[in-house]
Amino acid sequence: MGGLVEQASTYAAAVDAMFMTVLILTGIAFVLVEFILLYFLIRYRHREGRKAKYIHGNRRVEFVWTLVPGLMLFGLAVYQYDAWINIKIDLPSASESLTISLSANQFEWEAIYPGEDGVLDTADDIKAPINVLHFPVNQPVIVELESVDVLHSFFIPELRIKQDAVPGMLIPVWFEATKTGNFEIACAELCGLGHYRMRGLVTVESESDFNAWLADVQERQS
Repeated sequence: MGGLVEQASTYAAAVDAMFMTVLILTGIAFVLVEFILLYFLIRYRHREGRKAKYIHGNRRVEFVWTLVPGLMLFGLAVYQYDAWINIKIDLPSASESLTISLSANQFEWEAIYPGEDGVLDTADDIKAPINVLHFPVNQPVIVELESVDVLHSFFIPELRIKQDAVPGMLIPVWFEATKTGNFEIACAELCGLGHYRMRGLVTVESESDFNAWLADVQERQS
């Protein structure tokens, strides 16, 4: 979609559609409000010999300008409901997904991958290099996100994934990449003086390349 970074996940199109819908509606509202403001500035400008009048307001107009935005917001809530459920609530099956642990701290990302048993928090877990993440393409990935100090935010624009990491909470988020390539992971929450350098490299690759990278990391740490 023009003006936005490339779409590289299964739900990126739905997110962009919501973005454009909100942009168009708020754009129309902005133009309309500014037009009315300009009209009133001109229509009721100061004129010699004209006295201001005190009025109590117009309940009908007040009702309309309260009802219309309310209906717009309700409509947007209904419109985005399916996408919200898909992205935030209906996580894919753990048996069909790669599940990793991702810890945010000032000012780096630390990822842990399951070993051969496919289960986290066991002896064969694989600790990735700091600020380096690899994912297989066309496979659901569940990220168990946590923070060890302050608020951070896990953000990969191309995958349209963005989730705050909250101290004391383990928050699962998911995505499925549809394109291979190198992307940037950024912290989108002001988290301290070193916030500007809390960046990481995300590599989305074929399953065989991912398995080869994971085996190499495991060999290096053993």
